[in-house]
Amino acid sequence: MSLVKFRSNLPVAGAALEPGTPLWQIVPTRGESGRPLVDFMMLIPGLRSRPQHAINTILNKLQWILEQYREVVFVDLNLKINVLWVSVNSRPGIILELATSIQRLVPEALLVGQKPE
Repeated sequence: MSLVKFRSNLPVAGAALEPGTPLWQIVPTRGESGRPLVDFMMLIPGLRSRPQHAINTILNKLQWILEQYREVVFVDLNLKINVLWVSVNSRPGIILELATSIQRLVPEALLVGQKPE
């Protein structure tokens, strides 16, 4: 379920949940300016097993947060694996800023990253 795709087609609350298309087929790799995009992924444990109204509440929170950032280009929420994928125009600190904003309203969301060596 895409929440934001090129900032133009945000679904309404309660949108039908559909099987996900593989990200490699739909994620943009470059922004409108032609510069490469950067991506991050967050895990939201147990999201798919919650009641529909609870899922809708989280969707509304995510949509509100993501609309605050002009850098956001693409978002996909895969309920089958409870993963939120976000692609943004690069700016120093944008990933940490966005992930922190998401965690403020959805505290169970976890940023997926490589463990430092």
